Amino acid sequence: MASNFNEKLIKLLKKDLRFVDEDNDSLIRNEIINFTLKADKNLIGLLIKDDEVRNYFFDKIEEYYVFNINKFIDYIEDKNFLSNSYTKFKNQIGLNIDGKYLRERGEVSLVWPFKDCVLEGGMTKEDQKRNEIFFNQTLAKDEIDRLFDTKALTNFKKFTTKGEEKLKDFNRDEKGTIKDNLIIKGNNLLALHSLKKEFAEKIKLIYIDPPYNTGGSAETFTYNNSFNHSTWLTFMKNRLEVAKDFLREDGFIAIAIDHEELFYLGTIADEIFGRDNRIGLVSIVNNPMGRQNAKFFSPTNDFMIVYAKNSLNADFKDVVIDEEKAKTFDENDSDGNFKWNEFLHDHKKGLRANKPNNWYPIYVSNDFKKISFEKTKDSIELLPINDKGIERSWMTIKTTTQERINCNELIAKKDSQGKTKLYYKFREQQRIPTHWCDKKYNSNHQGVRLLQKLISGDLVSYPKSLHAVLDTLKIMTSDNDIIMDFFGGSGTTAHATLSLNKEDGGNRRFILIEQLDAHMDVILKRIQKVIELNSKDKTLNNFNKEEHFIFSELKKYNEESIDKIQDAKDTKSLLKIWDEMVNYYFLNYNVEIHKFNKNKADFEKLSLAEQKKLLCEMLNKNQLYVNLSEIDDKQFNISKEDKDLNSKFYGGN
Repeated sequence: MASNFNEKLIKLLKKDLRFVDEDNDSLIRNEIINFTLKADKNLIGLLIKDDEVRNYFFDKIEEYYVFNINKFIDYIEDKNFLSNSYTKFKNQIGLNIDGKYLRERGEVSLVWPFKDCVLEGGMTKEDQKRNEIFFNQTLAKDEIDRLFDTKALTNFKKFTTKGEEKLKDFNRDEKGTIKDNLIIKGNNLLALHSLKKEFAEKIKLIYIDPPYNTGGSAETFTYNNSFNHSTWLTFMKNRLEVAKDFLREDGFIAIAIDHEELFYLGTIADEIFGRDNRIGLVSIVNNPMGRQNAKFFSPTNDFMIVYAKNSLNADFKDVVIDEEKAKTFDENDSDGNFKWNEFLHDHKKGLRANKPNNWYPIYVSNDFKKISFEKTKDSIELLPINDKGIERSWMTIKTTTQERINCNELIAKKDSQGKTKLYYKFREQQRIPTHWCDKKYNSNHQGVRLLQKLISGDLVSYPKSLHAVLDTLKIMTSDNDIIMDFFGGSGTTAHATLSLNKEDGGNRRFILIEQLDAHMDVILKRIQKVIELNSKDKTLNNFNKEEHFIFSELKKYNEESIDKIQDAKDTKSLLKIWDEMVNYYFLNYNVEIHKFNKNKADFEKLSLAEQKKLLCEMLNKNQLYVNLSEIDDKQFNISKEDKDLNSKFYGGN
C-alpha cells in the first residue's frame, strides 16, 4: 500500500486513545492487535467509516461488510507499518526476523502469550509507565540454560551491631548449610537459580509480596506495577517454579496479593504446587478506611494465598496470634506458655456412654501432691462427673493420663466452691482463622509509620504490616528454620524474622533478594537498625546472641550497561554508551553494528525514551551478570578476595 494509506490509517487509529502511547504519541501495535482479536466494535466502527480503509479491510457480501480480521492483523504486524521512527530503526539494524518480532511468529502454540518463555522482568523506573516491558524478551532453550547458570557474587559485606565489617568466611551448620542471614542484590530470578545448589529443599517458609499488577502509581510502589497481564503471569510463573525447588517437604509458601490477579495467581500456583497443597486463602484487613476514590467497592483488605510443599507432611505450630486470647495463657514453663484447664470433657461427645475408655477413677492425696490410679486410705477419689451430676469422661485414656502425671502436666486443686478438681496444662494454641482484622495488621500504622520511626528519608514502597508477616512466621516456622523472601521490598520479612527470634529465643535465618537500589538502601538501613535496637533491649532473658547479616550482589555485566542507559540524560550520552556496548558488552546476535553506525542520524530523531528502549533491546539479556564459570576472565576484573569468597559460598558443601 502507498505511504499515504499508512498515514491515513495511523491518523485514524490515533483517534482511539486506547491505542496511543501518551509518552511519545505513537501507536501501540499490540493493543491494536488485542482489540482486533476481540472484534472490538469501536475499532470496527472507526475503520468502516473511511471508504478507502473499508474497501481494503472489509469484504462485501451482498449489502453487508464483513471485517477481515486476519488481513488487518497481517497489515498491522508487517514491518513496514509504523516504520516511520522507532520500528523502522529496529528493522534497519536487524531486531526482527523476517519482518516480524519473535513473539508474533507462529512456530509455537502458547496457552497464553509468553507462557513457555523466561522473562527477566522490568522492575525499574524506566519501565513504570511503559506499555510494553522491554526487559521481557523471549529466549530460546539454549539461551535459557545459559541464563540460569550460577552467577558470580561480589561486594561482600558483613553487618553486625558494630557496623560494617570485612567478610572472611561463612558460618555453616552441622549439615554444611550456610547459617548466616543473607541479603543479595540482583535480579531475583537469576539469584534464585544461583542459590539452588546451596539451599534447595532447605527453606521452611517462602514469604513474598510481589507486584500486584494493579497499575498503581510509581509514587507508592516502585516495582513495576503495571505489567501487561500475560507478562505478569509469566513473570510470576518463572519465579514460582524455581521457588518450589527451595522448599522442604514440610515447607510452605505464602504469597501476598490483592483481588486484581488473585484468581490467576491461584491458577498458576495450583499448577505448580498442586491444588491439594493449597491450604488456605487469608483475608487481611490492612486498610480499614478503604481505598480513596474507588468507583465501586473500596477495598479494605489484601489476601495471602498459602501452599504447602506437601500438605501430608506440613503442620502449623501451636501458637496464638490473637493478642487477647494470648493473654489467657498466663503461665509458662520450659516448654512455653499455657493455662490450666479442667481435665473434664464437657461437650456432647464427652459423655461417659460415648467415651467409656475415658471413664475411670483418679486418686489425689489430701495434700494434693500425689495423683495416681491407686487408692489409699487418705486419698480422694475423683470421677469425671460435672457440677450438675452428669457422668462425662476424662480428657484422655488411662495410659495417656499416666504420661501427663509423670510429666507434671496434671494438678489437683479446689475451685471457687471448694470442690477438688483436676486441671491439665493447656498449651498455647489457636485455630487460625482466615480473616485477620486486628488493628495490628494496618499497613499504614504498622508498616509505613513503623518504618518511618526506624529510618529517616523517603520510603520507596508501601510496606506490609510487620505483624502480618510476623504472625505468618509464628504459624509456619520453628527454631533454626530458614525463611526466604525474593521480593525484598523494604525488608519486612527480615525484620519479622529477627523480631520473632527475639520473642521466642529462636535461631531462624532469613534470605532476602532485592534488585532496586532504592529498596536495597532501605533494607540495609532498616535491618542494621533492628539489630542495633535488639542488642540494646535486655527485657527478654532468652535473647543474648550476636546478630548479623551478610550482603553481596550478583556481579553485573550487561546489567551495568543497562544502568548507564537508564541514567543517561541526553542522546550524546547514549551514543557514548553505544560505543562502550560495542567494545565491551555482549550484544544480541542479530544486531548489525555497521547499520547502526550508518543510520545514527535516524537514531537521533527518536525520542530519548525510544533511544533508551532500543539500546536496552540490543543488549543480550542472557549476559546480564557474570557467570561463575567465567570468574577468572580478566575482562571482569574480579578480585582474588571475591574469588575466594565465591569459592567458600558455592563450594562449601
